[in-house]
Amino acid sequence: DCLIVNGVECEPYLTSDHRLMLEHYDSMFNGIRIYQKILNVSKVYIGIELNKSDAIELLARRVPEDLNCEVIPLKTKYPQGAEKMLIEAVLQKQVPSGKLPIDVHVVVNNVGTIAGIGDLFKFGQPLIERIVTVTGPGIERPANLMVPIGTRLVDVLDYCGGIKDNTRQILFGGPMMGSPQLHLDVPIMKGTSGILCLTDEQVGVREEYPCIRCLRCVDACPVYLNPSRLGALAKIRNYEEMMDFHIIDCVECGSCSYVCPSNIPLVQRFRVAKVLLREKQARQKKAG
Repeated sequence: DCLIVNGVECEPYLTSDHRLMLEHYDSMFNGIRIYQKILNVSKVYIGIELNKSDAIELLARRVPEDLNCEVIPLKTKYPQGAEKMLIEAVLQKQVPSGKLPIDVHVVVNNVGTIAGIGDLFKFGQPLIERIVTVTGPGIERPANLMVPIGTRLVDVLDYCGGIKDNTRQILFGGPMMGSPQLHLDVPIMKGTSGILCLTDEQVGVREEYPCIRCLRCVDACPVYLNPSRLGALAKIRNYEEMMDFHIIDCVECGSCSYVCPSNIPLVQRFRVAKVLLREKQARQKKAG
């Protein structure tokens, strides 16, 4: 029925999608036009949070007349960039547990993907580069850069003046959902939206304590799971029972880990559990 273009970019520090919407909106509208034809959707929504008022104003003014497209200003709220959260915010429609957006007749795509499709069809240029936010207290010169995919992390950091002496951790992505990088020779990939350099002050050493059943994680979970119970099951590797508590619906936003007073790495355990469960399901499907 409709296409939702995800321009939310709700993770702190990251601004690559914001810059794309301001500087490459023509490519984005070309991509939307192609998506409309391929998917035969009747309506397109561009979801953008209110903290990007310049992008909201610009895109609303620049929408081509031949596109049935509407810019939707959204409350600035994490993790609104997750597909199911965005669908609920834009359409007031919930995706049922275990289902995908297509099951409710919705397709969600990021602004970068949409713009990449637009450039592919107009210029014949495949997705060989992307905008990357290089930021954080640990980098000398923060910037948004158009980086060829495959470029080494160390080369991007050197271009930005290098990292500071007290840099403790480098993430691909934002502080909530980003993945730590163990060395600097890893390549920039198509999903690398940002490089976040954190110092000792932001990272520190957090000792894990037993769960005190405060249920802050339950209140924080945007998809209404019970991270406290899931965390206990993950600790004893009872992955089968985690399925009964809908672990597959976890969007890995990290809100539970962020609010946990016991410093329990809940989201990290959930990621491992989901990978192992998917591998087991794949083996079972292959075995027939």
